Amino acid sequence: MGNKINDPIARLMGLRYKSHPWHGLEVGDAAPEVITAFIEMVPTDTVKYELDKVSGYLKIDRPQKYSNVVPALYGFVPQSFCGDSVAQYCMQQSGRENIVGDGDPLDICVLTERDIVHGDIICEVRPIGGFRMIDGNEADDKIIAVLTHDVTYGNYADISELPKGVVNRLKHYFLTYKDMPDSEKAKKVEIVDVYSHEEAQEIINRSLEDYKCHFDGLDEILRHV
Repeated sequence: MGNKINDPIARLMGLRYKSHPWHGLEVGDAAPEVITAFIEMVPTDTVKYELDKVSGYLKIDRPQKYSNVVPALYGFVPQSFCGDSVAQYCMQQSGRENIVGDGDPLDICVLTERDIVHGDIICEVRPIGGFRMIDGNEADDKIIAVLTHDVTYGNYADISELPKGVVNRLKHYFLTYKDMPDSEKAKKVEIVDVYSHEEAQEIINRSLEDYKCHFDGLDEILRHV
């Protein structure tokens, strides 16, 4: 999708209406090295929020019944989509078969020393790696990023440089946050690899291409709404 900031119609719409977080925000001209992230949840949240894909508002998915809390800012990459290209790369790198994209925007965790008290915000971040997560038969990558200019995390260039405890805390959250003791239908969630910032950038690029393919023509449709 084009650089809407130079489009007079888009600029006027932005003054009058709130942009849809998935479709209306720009990922940034420096992507995939530096990108915009939309944050849905912060570590102090006691309920799980997620984007309502139609309205663009955050909705309550469910109360956090158990002790897991997200250990970082959590959200997604605007104008991304986990589709065929993301799934193909997951199969290529993992050796698995019959993997499909999960049909959602690409998830991202953002590390910062600061206490951010609520979601529904955007921030500039630098991806440093990620988790190759498979949920059932769906590619469900989690990009790990640092908040730009953050005093504690801002100088990390790759996930391999992070303290092991930080990585393990993130892994534990994603391996357990869907656990429901009374559910017999839970899908198997696996983290099959922890990958570098180069692979994170590759997956971001693929998700942006998947978005363009999946939502081909959306710009033109919106111009005539």
